[in-house]
Amino acid sequence: MRIELTPQQKEYQAEFRVFTDEMIMPYAHEFDREECMPRRVIEALAQQKYLAATLPEEVGGMGGDAIVFGVLNEEIGRGCSSVRSLLTVHTMAAQAILRWGSQAQKANWLPRLATGETIGAFALTEPDVGSDAKSVETAVTPHNGHLRINGRKKWITYGQIADLFLLFAQYEGKPTAFLVERDRPGLTIRPIRGILGTKASMLAELHLDDCEIPRDNLLGAVGFGFTAVGSSALDWGRYSVACGCVGIAQACLEASLDYSSKRKQFGVYIKEHQLIRRMITNMVTNVEAARLMCYQAGYLKDSGDPEAAMAAFKAKYFASVIANQVAQDAVQIHGANGCSDGYPVERYLRDAKVMEIIEGSSQIQQLIIAKDAYKSVMA
Repeated sequence: MRIELTPQQKEYQAEFRVFTDEMIMPYAHEFDREECMPRRVIEALAQQKYLAATLPEEVGGMGGDAIVFGVLNEEIGRGCSSVRSLLTVHTMAAQAILRWGSQAQKANWLPRLATGETIGAFALTEPDVGSDAKSVETAVTPHNGHLRINGRKKWITYGQIADLFLLFAQYEGKPTAFLVERDRPGLTIRPIRGILGTKASMLAELHLDDCEIPRDNLLGAVGFGFTAVGSSALDWGRYSVACGCVGIAQACLEASLDYSSKRKQFGVYIKEHQLIRRMITNMVTNVEAARLMCYQAGYLKDSGDPEAAMAAFKAKYFASVIANQVAQDAVQIHGANGCSDGYPVERYLRDAKVMEIIEGSSQIQQLIIAKDAYKSVMA
């Protein structure tokens, strides 16, 4: 079986590449240095409907399939992982509402998320809770016909500017999902700066002190927070990150091909040295393998295949590991220049390291993938 993009998907890919080359790559170093994403970039993404790539056309979305969304994440990720991170968390929030929201929640939020009038974010991680997501400590209690939230959320991507948070908390002793607007009394947002990679993803810590929301802001049923709402959202997140990792690796490959064709050592361009060619070969084959795994995961998602979630786990694990290996080789090929901010490969390396931690660390992915493999043997 031949895995390849359809003519329409190839047209989208070409469009995404032009957008990235013109609107993102020339400014990615500036985003990284300033640790901030300019509003003009977010508005450009919204205008192109990239923030609504997976939303149906009737609510103002692009109506793209999973593979189109994957290709979008690869191309944007090739330019800047911080920009790609917005696609990830915004889509996670939008997809959660699309699948689990009430008719009123869908009517209220989906058109605004589609146009970028509202920016969505995903608020699960806490200062003391990361991989063990079911053990969130943030708690919700009834109060005068409303709900009160108390707790902390940390490492919230685009939390500095998000208008709507898909937030997970314990309610009646069960992990449950809620929609929390930015302007709710009792919610304080504190920027997080000085991180290793994806420095322009505008991380924040949320402090919720008797933060009141209407009961109608409960998303899905009580107790559905992690097993249903969170899991489905994280499935989109893992897939987005996996494709973004392919973009990082592709950017490293392109930078290395260019640099090795211009840099001379011992009287010849370094591309003529056998060890450089070995690194390039490993880059080419690993990038292609990771891309095909992402295409397969997208295909299964579009097909509604029950193996789609596990395919996303595998793609995210492999692509994030490969992105790190390729980025390390890219820095090595660039030598001392690769360690300076005059070349983008040092940013690619920093961003790639983050990819092995977010949306499930590599170690968590290994546990899940191995467990599934043993289950298959025992079946």
